[in-house]
Amino acid sequence: MKVLLAEDEKRMNRALCELLKQEGYEVFSVENGTDALSEIESGVYDLVVLDVMMPGMNGYLVAQKARKEGIRTPILMLTAKSELDDKVEGFDSGADDYLTKPFMTRELLARLRALARRGIRSNDGSLTFEDLRLDVKNAVLHCEDRSVRLGEKELRIIEYLIANQDRVLTREQIAVKIWGYESDAEYNNVEVYMSFARKKLAFVGSVCEIKALRGIGYQLRCRDV
Repeated sequence: MKVLLAEDEKRMNRALCELLKQEGYEVFSVENGTDALSEIESGVYDLVVLDVMMPGMNGYLVAQKARKEGIRTPILMLTAKSELDDKVEGFDSGADDYLTKPFMTRELLARLRALARRGIRSNDGSLTFEDLRLDVKNAVLHCEDRSVRLGEKELRIIEYLIANQDRVLTREQIAVKIWGYESDAEYNNVEVYMSFARKKLAFVGSVCEIKALRGIGYQLRCRDV
C-alpha cells in the first residue's frame, strides 16, 4: 500500500517514514504543500498523511484543492493544535480524520488501518458493509432487493459509520463531521438523526445496527443473534 507523507519537520519526517516502512507501507515523503498536492494529483497513493503547517501551502489548502479536483484518497491530517475550530477546519477542507501532535505511534497506525479500510469502494463509488450498499451519489441505501432514499444528514451519518465500520465514533466526532461545530443543540441532533438512520436500516431489513455504547459513542455492526 502506497502512502504519501507530507511533513516539513525533517526529524519527524524521517521517523515516520521509518515507522511506516517497518509496517510494510511503501512510503514517499515531501516537505512542502506544493509538492504534496502535486503527488496527490498523481492518483497513485492509497493514503495521505498530511501535516497542517507546511511551507508553500498549508495542509488545509492542499486537502481542499485535492477534493475540489475530485480526488477521494483518504487523508489523515496531523496538527499541533487540539482546538475544536482546527478540527472543524480540517474536516471542512476534506480530511477524513485528524491526529493531534504529539501522538502515540500505535494510534497513528490504527488510524491508518481504519483509513485504508474506508478507502475501499466498489467500482461505482458506493460503500458496502455486510448486506448494505450505500449509493452515495444518489443518496440511496440498498439491502438485497430493498432500498430507501436518505436525507442529507442521514446519508452523511451512514456514510461516516460505514467508512469507520470497525471503529467507535464519539458524539463529538460525529457532530464535528456532520454539523461542523459544537453545541448542546448539535449533540441532541446527533441522537435524533441516529434514530432516523436506525429506522432506515430497519426499513430495508438489514442485519446491521447502529449500536450506542453508553458514554463512548456509536458503532455500525451486525446485530447480535
